Amino acid sequence: MSAPDYRLDVAELRIVRAIADGGSITAAATSLGYSQPAVSQQVKRLEQRLGVPVVERVGRRMRLTEAGRVIARHAAAVATVIEAASGELAELAGLRSGTVRMVGFPSASPTVLPRLMDRLAQAEPGLTLTYVEAEPPEAIADVRADRADIALTFGYPGDRSDPHGESARGLDTEVIGYDELLAVLPADHPAAGGAGPIEIAPLADEDWIAGCPRCRGHLLEVCGRAGFVPAIRFETDNFVAVEQLVAQGIGVATLPGLAVSSFPVLPGVVTRPLPASERRAIHAVSAGGAGRVPAVASVLGHLRAVVGELTGTGAREN
Repeated sequence: MSAPDYRLDVAELRIVRAIADGGSITAAATSLGYSQPAVSQQVKRLEQRLGVPVVERVGRRMRLTEAGRVIARHAAAVATVIEAASGELAELAGLRSGTVRMVGFPSASPTVLPRLMDRLAQAEPGLTLTYVEAEPPEAIADVRADRADIALTFGYPGDRSDPHGESARGLDTEVIGYDELLAVLPADHPAAGGAGPIEIAPLADEDWIAGCPRCRGHLLEVCGRAGFVPAIRFETDNFVAVEQLVAQGIGVATLPGLAVSSFPVLPGVVTRPLPASERRAIHAVSAGGAGRVPAVASVLGHLRAVVGELTGTGAREN
């Protein structure tokens, strides 16, 4: 019996990755444009050369073995490098086209996305952008798993579960702006007057309406630093519902600036900024080296510009 040969080629990496994504050899063949027998034979030859199985059948589905998962895990990084090389060659030829897959947090959908699409339509007509909404941890996981090219995410100061830490290791993470945090108050509230930032400590005795899980976590952090635990009466990730509850005098809340700017402020509601130290950082996360792919680089450039326009901040601000 010959010794195992662990060298892999690009076609094998693509096939194993496609099986992981599709759950079957048939699905992999369809996505790659190959015949099912061709994919089966390629997998069989790979297993013979490695000396270990790469796939195994579980019920009606095909899943990767531990060896297959190792190959699939590295396939995304290899694909990024190949796309970067192809992109640089395309750049030399003056080409800028292709599809860029982006995921973003909910308040970016009605604010950042429309402006980004408009800029791309005017400046990069040969480029296609797809978009899926996801919270930061899931969005970063999508980039790592090669389900997305760019994740638009956010992180709050002092967040103990900041997704831009260990879970983003090896990815390219860039702060592209800062989104202010606003206190959302009934119009007749004593703190509603004025225009400058307010402190949160005077709101210690109020009832609170909390937002999304990450925003709720930051609310607890902010209030904790001010020396109190907020009495949270309602929780909803619906920005409009938060404002409606505040307008009815049910309580007070905090919302990010992008969330507030995504729809007209309701009658009976006033927003006041909290100190700049409470702003959330807006991040663009991509696979290591993906920024060398012209299409990805182009979207990142326009994304920086749009976030800067909407927030009045840039990556160099502190």
